Amino acid sequence: MTARHFDDPEIIGPEAGRENRVRRDFFRVLRKAAARIPFVDELVAAYFCALDPATPTRVRASLLAALAYFVVPFDLVPDFLIGLGFTDDVGVLAATIAMVRAHITDRHREAAKAALADDPAGPRKG
Repeated sequence: MTARHFDDPEIIGPEAGRENRVRRDFFRVLRKAAARIPFVDELVAAYFCALDPATPTRVRASLLAALAYFVVPFDLVPDFLIGLGFTDDVGVLAATIAMVRAHITDRHREAAKAALADDPAGPRKG
């Protein structure tokens, strides 16, 4: 029997699928929830950190898991519940960002600043 590393794909799930879902849905969901997230700038910087290939794998995996939780509409507290829907998402995101904050670089924050300057809830696709 071999010990599994905590970032083993069998444990954390398919990272590529999470990344695709996050890339596809992040800014759409952010537009809906931005008013209820007091740290939107840091959240968008975390998004860019998660997609940066230079970010360590375990940090990317943690951020992608938290961001995927954010974009999936049905979770512990369904997002469609007015007033409560994003409270669990905000908690998960805040805790994850706090754990990996050292890996969110000035480059990620500059990308976030540019995206938010273009559109307060991020760039639109297409």
